[in-house]
Amino acid sequence: MRFRHLLPLMGALFALYIIWGSTYFVIRIGVQSWPPLMMAGVRFLSAGALLLAFLMLRGHKLPPLRPLLNAALIGVLLLAVGNGFVTVAEHQDVPSGIAAVVVATVPLFTLCFSRLFGIKTRKLEWLGIAIGMAGIILLNSGGNLSGNPWGALMILIGSMSWAFGSVYGSRIELPTGMMAGAIEMVTAGIVLLAASLLTGEKMTAMPDLSGFLAVGYLAIFGSVIAINAYMFLIRNVSPAVATSYAYVNPVVAVLLGTGLGGESLSSVEWMALGIIIMAVVLVTLGKYLLPAKPVVTPCQAEKP
Repeated sequence: MRFRHLLPLMGALFALYIIWGSTYFVIRIGVQSWPPLMMAGVRFLSAGALLLAFLMLRGHKLPPLRPLLNAALIGVLLLAVGNGFVTVAEHQDVPSGIAAVVVATVPLFTLCFSRLFGIKTRKLEWLGIAIGMAGIILLNSGGNLSGNPWGALMILIGSMSWAFGSVYGSRIELPTGMMAGAIEMVTAGIVLLAASLLTGEKMTAMPDLSGFLAVGYLAIFGSVIAINAYMFLIRNVSPAVATSYAYVNPVVAVLLGTGLGGESLSSVEWMALGIIIMAVVLVTLGKYLLPAKPVVTPCQAEKP
């Protein structure tokens, strides 16, 4: 009986650890035969339309206007900007493993934006943010990103947009269940395809088989399955477990990029990877490993 409850949890963690970790490498394959914004747009529009059609056939209805527009905004912040900028950066020859390392800073930016919404941040978490920023500086000091500052900047802006969208999305009314993800993906797909048209992207040749397989994998596994796996974890496990993908994905992406994609990391970049992962672990698990001391307020004795 316990195994039946454990199996969905293991499947969801596998989806986040391995599938989301592999998407950086698959994006790298896809942009070799697709214009980046067009590929990201096709990915999210097809995934969102598929999920939306499935939900409508199951009897679900479109949500009211307010939560629908909120979901559309979150889709722009998380997927169109957050993921779209990563796709463009990889098209500009930023290695997939390095892209994943920079994206691992999302929990650090999330803490910073949480402060804007009145959520208190502990000194331990600020220490993690400082260590993470040092890792980013080290990552940009030499190797793959030093010669591609625009690519590094795009991934950093994308990570900040994802972090802000995550914090803001937790404070506004969104559609329930998978409908939120469907609307977010459809909106992101439309915005990315519009951006592709406005920037003059053109398909010079028909994408090869690996290009089509990459988009299919990103749409089905990287979007529909992994996003819903994340929603399952948020509802059923602690936040520390649900967000643990943030320091597993870079390792998976780097191993795939170096093992299968012919990418190479310098010793400085390996060191930066370790520093950033340590910072993310400190931020996500610090409150569980080193809980804050309870504040005891003395009770005032009542006057007789």
